[in-house]
Amino acid sequence: MGWGSASVRVDVSDVWDGLRVAIVSDQLATPGGAGGAERVVLKLHELFPAAPVFTTVFNPDRMGGSFSGVDVRPSWVDRLPLARKHHGLFFPIMPMAVESFDLTGYDLVISSQHSVAHGALTRPDAVHISYCHSPMRYAWDLSHSYLRTIPKPARAGVSFALSGIRIWDSAASLRVDHFVANSEYVAGRIQRAYRRAADVIPPPVRLRFAPPDPGLGRFLLVVSRLVPYKRIDLAIAACNRLNVPLVVIGAGPELKRLQALAGPTIRFLGRQPDATVLRYMASCEALLFPGCEDFGMTPVEVMAAGRPVIAFGQGGAKETVIHGETGWFFERQEVDDVACAILQLRSMAWNPAACQRQAAQFGEDRFEERFLAFILARVALPAEAGDRRRPGGEPRRTPIPLGPRELASLSEGAHLMPVAEV
Repeated sequence: MGWGSASVRVDVSDVWDGLRVAIVSDQLATPGGAGGAERVVLKLHELFPAAPVFTTVFNPDRMGGSFSGVDVRPSWVDRLPLARKHHGLFFPIMPMAVESFDLTGYDLVISSQHSVAHGALTRPDAVHISYCHSPMRYAWDLSHSYLRTIPKPARAGVSFALSGIRIWDSAASLRVDHFVANSEYVAGRIQRAYRRAADVIPPPVRLRFAPPDPGLGRFLLVVSRLVPYKRIDLAIAACNRLNVPLVVIGAGPELKRLQALAGPTIRFLGRQPDATVLRYMASCEALLFPGCEDFGMTPVEVMAAGRPVIAFGQGGAKETVIHGETGWFFERQEVDDVACAILQLRSMAWNPAACQRQAAQFGEDRFEERFLAFILARVALPAEAGDRRRPGGEPRRTPIPLGPRELASLSEGAHLMPVAEV
């Protein structure tokens, strides 16, 4: 998978033999279907197929069959009226939901966190690795924006609840042994919110290629959940002003509002099968990516299809898109800036091979290599489980970190390096 990226496929089945693993996820019920966070959960389950997935709320209809055959274990909140369709109403009790999971039978707990999953309670000798997509946005940097969406009579109560959530969130971060961030941008936010360092491992992106379809014509593309912070309204307003065709693929609560803003050159296709999305990615002039994302898988997928990206020059896009080579950044989330970036990009020639080379750094195989090596360097064999200690306690026995040579030997069936006292 990927274009010219050397990879070592690590077979660690013998290493994990006897290691009991659990995956903890925030709600698997987001409108618009499975996105980047859900894909990470699925990849973790692919790496550890015997691991159950504990989640606060599970709506299989919204996940479109992505979790078919996966042992998903939702919390008691999942059984409450309205929870599967309106899980946001229950955010004050989500900490209690994630703390209700009984994880005492597991040696390794991997949480996929953008809300409360990192707050799961584990055994004192278990290892908890949190793959953090973001500290909860509505409690920290987006709290004021979130409060503006709340009816005025309820704002004081919600503000009080958010204050309590922040206190719990900070305390819950201390339950994590190792944080992994999906980008340097998120690693910085983890440091600010939790005062914890985080290693960076970009998430797994599906690198696929399809031939362009000339019959689709000339158009710009948005592929996104239709929620406010994605700022799809900016893309629509800029294309309205320039009278440029724009295709919007995705669903979400913002659909009606965005349709009301759209001019005659804007088309909404709703949710589409993967094959259709890929065909539009391969055929577009460029992707419009106007939000500030923690990482952003869609720009990488579009570059893998050989097309450039127009993106807001903050957040994770700064770590994946190369300005002037695989895309163009605009510096302010203003319609004028987006329109100028569109005109600039349309005036330039773009090299599909350069886009694909850049995308190849973020493929699923690279995620597997990095994440498995991270775990192998930090988790002792099951026989050594009784010797481990959590950070801040007594010293724990820690495996010697693995380099390329050790990873290569693992792919040939070797076991872990000896455990060293530190």
